[in-house]
Amino acid sequence: MEARVLLAILLTILPWASAFAAIRAGLQDFSPGHLTLLRFLVASGVLLLYAWGVRMPLPEPRDWPRLLGLGFLGITVYHTALNFGQVSVKAGPAALLIAVGPVFVALLSYFFLGERLSGWGWAGIGLAFTGVALIALGNHPGHVAIEPGALLILLAALTTSLYFVFQRPLARKYNPLFFTAYTIWAGTLPLLLFWPGLPAALRAASPQAFWSGVYLGVVPGALAYLTWNYALSRAPASKVSSFLYLSPVLATLIAYLWLGEVPGRLALVGGGLALAGVMMVNILGRVSLKGP
Repeated sequence: MEARVLLAILLTILPWASAFAAIRAGLQDFSPGHLTLLRFLVASGVLLLYAWGVRMPLPEPRDWPRLLGLGFLGITVYHTALNFGQVSVKAGPAALLIAVGPVFVALLSYFFLGERLSGWGWAGIGLAFTGVALIALGNHPGHVAIEPGALLILLAALTTSLYFVFQRPLARKYNPLFFTAYTIWAGTLPLLLFWPGLPAALRAASPQAFWSGVYLGVVPGALAYLTWNYALSRAPASKVSSFLYLSPVLATLIAYLWLGEVPGRLALVGGGLALAGVMMVNILGRVSLKGP
């Protein structure tokens, strides 16, 4: 793999991993809804500048309803649920819970797209959800209890999986970066309706919380997609996507260095099981269907 591609992957994975700690920092002064809105107003503005610079065309009118639906799932619901979940769930465990998204994708593809799973795939799904249960029970060191915020983060993982499964026809039709911009804009519109009062929240927020929200919008929310799509254009998707397994590990390390957060042992064991299950599903779980 070329050095430039590896650099692009690094410049994607690090920002995406750091987003979990940045959310926790932003939540010190912002409500989960206002932090989501701030993040995607900033991201939308950055992508508008990009769209103007490259003369990005508008999507076909017949695709607008589907783009609005995908934006609602992949941006509005996903990030709102994630932010509400991270009020009580630390950054590292949150990243581990989001990492089970590919398991939901495999299940949804099985039920809605007719894709088959091998025995290894079903075993991986069971292992992943065992790990999820341990994370939900062991989010706080020295204290074992079911964490309701973990259920919200699982909802976020499910909605982003729905987004990835049902985006396929449109994602093939449009340039990947254009498609990302369309869905981010579509997902930001409902946030404007759901979370009024952002100006007052901005006046009351500390500089750290404000800049955490801006960082979330500019770097993980917009620029990382540029580097991700560059990497995907220069290397096989399977190889590029394999680096995503590093994200929860990096997220845990960044949260420790930035916020001093230390996940509980049970959460770490559960995270290891969840990642192992996800890898089983992705590497051994899919059944190839031969045909014309």
